[in-house]
Amino acid sequence: MFDLLEAAMILCFGLSWPISIYRSYVSRTAKGKSLFFEVFLWIGYIFGIIRKILQYSSGEPITLLFYLGGFFYLLNLVEITIDMSLYFRNAKLDREREDEMVVSEETILIEDEKE
Repeated sequence: MFDLLEAAMILCFGLSWPISIYRSYVSRTAKGKSLFFEVFLWIGYIFGIIRKILQYSSGEPITLLFYLGGFFYLLNLVEITIDMSLYFRNAKLDREREDEMVVSEETILIEDEKE
């Protein structure tokens, strides 16, 4: 029963990450995202994987749900890593857009001074 609840929880998280990845990819902005939050989730998945390794090596009986939970821990870790990498891409795009706006504003000011 414990493995079933854990697998269900991890599955629910796992279903939400593709949505987050898609939104990060399409939006092309890091605004509204929290890297701090994602890092702590990533660390949590690492602890979950370590727990699975320790449980496996302890000699406890292993069920299919145990493997299913471990699979989803790994899958979620990969998905959050992708989302975190998109955060860095999007933050770079945000900086580039801000730099372009500053250059555009400076150009407008220079042109206004000439007139």
